Amino acid sequence: MHEMLKYKDCKINHSCRSLFIGKKHLFCAFKPVMKKTLRYLILGLFFLPTVAKAQFENFKDSVVQLYGVVMTADSLRGLPAVSILVKGTGRGTLTNSQGVFSIVVLKGDEIEFSCIGFKNKITKIPNNLEGNQYSIIQLMINDTAFLPAAIIKPRPTREQFERDFVNADIPDDDIEIARKNTDMATRRILMRSLPNDGRESVNMALAKNAQRYYYTGQTPPMNIFNPFAWGEFIRSWKRGDYKKK
Repeated sequence: MHEMLKYKDCKINHSCRSLFIGKKHLFCAFKPVMKKTLRYLILGLFFLPTVAKAQFENFKDSVVQLYGVVMTADSLRGLPAVSILVKGTGRGTLTNSQGVFSIVVLKGDEIEFSCIGFKNKITKIPNNLEGNQYSIIQLMINDTAFLPAAIIKPRPTREQFERDFVNADIPDDDIEIARKNTDMATRRILMRSLPNDGRESVNMALAKNAQRYYYTGQTPPMNIFNPFAWGEFIRSWKRGDYKKK
């Protein structure tokens, strides 16, 4: 029995020794790789601030403060409210009342100038610009629109002109349409003919419930003795609300 345990212990010790030797060889195999990776990591951490600083300096050198004035090409008059857009970025600005503007752009950006009544203009910021400031005077050319020719012919006689002038059908503008829609008679007809919508029905039900709850436990007053109710009845009678439809 003792010999069997001894043999078993020897077998376990031999397995552990083999496993330890295998791990040792594996560690020895990966040791150069770990040293190389650690060396690159230290070098990367050492040069990372320098690279970031160089990128920041490069980006800082590409930023340009663009300012100038937008004027008409024929009279050299400052144009207000001209839209200035940096293409592809969605950034832009507007000129002031004298046509002066200022915006931050990058070297190589394309700037589009647009204004109602004038042709659009596109200006590119030079890539080899020295410094971080750039000023321009942008001239806008009138955009001429040619309308189809209109031929005006007189009426043969004065009587025909008067007849056509009186019978001319001129459509109502928005103000006249709004005035007709808000007329008291039109509103009264619509109130009698159209059904109540959801909000009106709910408000009416809530008002009736509130009145019923207000007089809970007591006799509600009779409107026959209410002078305000009599006044509303007389006004409704004069308006013709009780006439047969």
